[in-house]
Amino acid sequence: MNPQDAFAPGLTVGGLMALSGVEFGTSGARGLVADMTDLVCFGYARGFLDYLSGIGGFSAGGQVALAGDLRPSTPRILAACAEAVTAAGGVPVFLGFVPTPTLALWSLAAQAPGIMVTGSHIPDDRNGIKFYRRDGEVLKSDEAGMRAQVLNLPQNRFDDAGMLTAPAPLPAITDAVEAYVTRYVAAFGGTLAGMRIGVYQHSAVGRDILTRIVSELGAEAVPLGRSTTFMPVDTEAIRPEDVALAHQWASEQSFDAIVSTDGDSDRPLLADHTGEWLRGDVLGVLCAQALGAHRVVTPVSSNTVLERCGSFAATSRTRIGSPYVIAEMNAALARGDTAVCGYEANGGFLLASDFRRGEATITALPTRDAVLPIIAVLAASRPGKVADLVAALPPRVTYSDRLKEFPQDLSTRIFDHLLAGDEAEQRFRLDGYFRAIAGPVEQIDLTDGIRMTTRTGAVIHLRRSGNAPELRCYSEADDRETAQGIAEAALAVVAGQLAARFAEAANQRAPAR
Repeated sequence: MNPQDAFAPGLTVGGLMALSGVEFGTSGARGLVADMTDLVCFGYARGFLDYLSGIGGFSAGGQVALAGDLRPSTPRILAACAEAVTAAGGVPVFLGFVPTPTLALWSLAAQAPGIMVTGSHIPDDRNGIKFYRRDGEVLKSDEAGMRAQVLNLPQNRFDDAGMLTAPAPLPAITDAVEAYVTRYVAAFGGTLAGMRIGVYQHSAVGRDILTRIVSELGAEAVPLGRSTTFMPVDTEAIRPEDVALAHQWASEQSFDAIVSTDGDSDRPLLADHTGEWLRGDVLGVLCAQALGAHRVVTPVSSNTVLERCGSFAATSRTRIGSPYVIAEMNAALARGDTAVCGYEANGGFLLASDFRRGEATITALPTRDAVLPIIAVLAASRPGKVADLVAALPPRVTYSDRLKEFPQDLSTRIFDHLLAGDEAEQRFRLDGYFRAIAGPVEQIDLTDGIRMTTRTGAVIHLRRSGNAPELRCYSEADDRETAQGIAEAALAVVAGQLAARFAEAANQRAPAR
């Protein structure tokens, strides 16, 4: 984008999004690092604070928490956000390079907004900014107001490339780690004594914190695979090399379990003593069981073992994304429900209620957290194995995979084609493409994406990414091999037959040269 366009009178956050290509949605703002200039990042942060000011959620002189992950671009973006906080009349409080839930916990306790610079699990040529109000995550209900917020940008602070001419250094670090560690040590103290646990550190921002918590709970914590370069570990689409590493470590070093997180440490990974990684939606069910939850909220893509296990008085399904889970948890609290929690298929666990554990209270933290499901399930597995907890659940396996670098406009054209007409036409068309994979399509759920349930009970769920050139498939069956085969075959249909159909149509429309 031409940086001068950002100073047009009346330009909004939505206008900045269109100019820069840095999208704003349920995960905050995300885009290519090359597009996330200081000007763009300043604009997003200032627009967020000005929006909060308009609804009574921020005022001059107030604190704003800042933190980030370990991507190379994160310090520069944090500096631009800190400049925006100062320009808005706020006081930037830098918590350091810490997990997203660490920032969220500090923000809730201080009743201060928070800005987390992270791209989560996506490659390091991209980054993002996640926003917290003083009472929790920015929700879908905030998006329209954010997009409509008119930008207030100081033109003399940026050069012709949209970079700050003299960025101020970040403030000294304010400790937020101790409160986060204490949250788990107080509730689970000593419960892991005698266990030997591998901690796959890679480039996760919470790698040392997780190692410390495991150790302070009594286990022998063995660091594994620490990386000096950023690694895009996705807890929903675990890389083959990470699958192989976990099995190798387990066979060579006799661990009771192996634990890890994604890049900003809000999504967990837990492998049993054999090195088999648990699916996040199975880990979520086990954590909810361990806590004694009453109502459990999860997106439509999560494993149906939630309902099949019969452990919970009430369950709710939502669209994919933590803001939808949070909104439904809030609605449950408003109805008078107690012991309310939620989780996502990526394993991130959200607490809407305070939960008692012995004499300790685990306070509500309605944002994705990685540590709670790891620790709660490890503690619940004693004196047996994590695998024993999994074996006690009904046999139901989910699998997810994705098409990377799959153009969003192509995804849109494919989905428009599949969903044309009424429900009967949609089912007929979907059956034509996917029947050979898992049987006749009998039910369609359009809560989020296209979720097909076949006569055999298998599930094929296609969903476009809202902020990355990806198309994901979630599948479900009674065993892993079948579930994996369904996902791979469904994505092959999309990448082959369907993509070719629209590539051919585009070529036919192209003007002759």
